[in-house]
Amino acid sequence: MMLNSSEKFPTPDATEHFVEQINEQLSQGVFDAENSQLLEGMVEALADKRGLVRLSLVEAFGKIGQPAVPFLVEALTHHSNPVVRRSSAKALAKIRQPDTISHLIGAMVKDEDTVVRSSAAGALAGIGSAALPALLEVIAGEYPEPVKGQATWAIARAGVEAVEPLHLALKSDKTDIRLAALEGIAKIAEEHGDELSQNAILSVLQDDDLEVRLEAIASLSRFPSQVALPKLIPLLEDDNLEVVQRAILALGKLGEPEVLPILQAKLAEKREGIAQFVKIAISQLKCR
Repeated sequence: MMLNSSEKFPTPDATEHFVEQINEQLSQGVFDAENSQLLEGMVEALADKRGLVRLSLVEAFGKIGQPAVPFLVEALTHHSNPVVRRSSAKALAKIRQPDTISHLIGAMVKDEDTVVRSSAAGALAGIGSAALPALLEVIAGEYPEPVKGQATWAIARAGVEAVEPLHLALKSDKTDIRLAALEGIAKIAEEHGDELSQNAILSVLQDDDLEVRLEAIASLSRFPSQVALPKLIPLLEDDNLEVVQRAILALGKLGEPEVLPILQAKLAEKREGIAQFVKIAISQLKCR
């Protein structure tokens, strides 16, 4: 059983001295990763109120790697102090071990502390494609929307190596999964100019679900203008009011001056709300 942090480190100076020793041992290559008491002490030191001390420990855990994982998982799962749980998740984010996925998912969906949940989501994002199946299960499951939102956030930051499983997820029969996959693919397309990802998003512009279509339209604002404009401009005449509104906003975010006359012409649109959206898009264009 772990000692109470106040017993192990009676003063802030004691904690600081301990952390200095850890960092010195790591820099000299003499840190004993087999010393369970030492690793337990590091976990307890994560309760320190000073952010820089906790950050130093998180970085140290990242250097230690796999030997620290069982101690961090135990703390993440069972420690009574949310500050320790938060920092344990951040340390696991540095280590990026796939065998921690189930524990991080548990923290993301069950922990009562919002920072613990977001830190766990960040660690899952760092693990990347290996975490996608578990994250998509959360999306498909009966969880509160904030939890699903964190899972979607993690999926969107899983990185370019996640592109293939995300493309498969885009074909799911579940709308929530398609939406989450769409967010991830859009970010990959934006950051890497990935033509395959761009084509995947273009393919869902005709999705049966309106919500998926609307998100795909919004994603076009992240595309190169030569790809986005030929798709967005025809949508200005779509029968669905929400499709038109989303296309107008995407054109504004795209920031191409050549669409200004097209948007100005839509100010005369009689359908409710269109002119208001056009004014917003024009203001975005003029601010660029």
